[in-house]
This record gives sequence, C-alpha cells and structure tokens, in this order.
Amino acid sequence: MLCILLYIYLMNETFVTNWKSQVKKGTLTFIILNILKGHEYYGYELIEQIKQHTDMDIAEGTLYPLMNRLKTENLVDSKWVEQETGIPRKYYCLTPVGIKTLAQMNAYWKNLESSIHKIIK
Repeated sequence: MLCILLYIYLMNETFVTNWKSQVKKGTLTFIILNILKGHEYYGYELIEQIKQHTDMDIAEGTLYPLMNRLKTENLVDSKWVEQETGIPRKYYCLTPVGIKTLAQMNAYWKNLESSIHKIIK
C-alpha cells in the first residue's frame, strides 16, 4: 500500500512539475515583452529582470533563440552598442508592432486572469 501511495505521489509531482514547465514556457514571451515595454536591455540584464520579477531561472540558451524568434516576428529589434571596455552588447527593444501586440496580449491576459479568479474562488 505504501508503494502505491508513493507511486501516486510521485506521479502527481511529475504532473505538477510538467504543468509548471508548460506555464513558464507559455508565458515567457509575454513576460519578456512586458519587461521590454519602455526599456532597452541587453541579454544578461533581461535575464536578471526576469529573475527579479518572477521565480523563473532562465538560461542564455533559452533566451537568445527566443529573442531571435521575436525579432523574426518583428516584435523586437536589436542593436549593438560598443562599450568603453569589453565587448559590444546587443540591446533589445520593442518595435511598434511589438507594442501593439503587447497591448493585445495584456488585454487578453487581464480577461483570462479575471476568468481564472472567478473559477478558483
């Protein structure tokens, strides 16, 4: 009986872990676009902003492919900025299309959040 309970517990933990991963993956673009709203950040700063405002631990190997995809979608733009010392940094910012898209995403998110709160009460 104990083995069965342990198995059920582990299956539940696996389900929750997978669900959390999917939620994070599904909201990462939304989070990045909101962080970039009105600001320019280079990659490391963007990772630090994500960590500061969420419980997500995001790696460079996750961020840069996503930023390239957002650039291909014309949601963000980037520019290289020379530094007084060290290597140049690539700064990211929202494009006009990104700003409009983010407004639509924020409106949808607020509606979704309101609906979810009604369900879980």
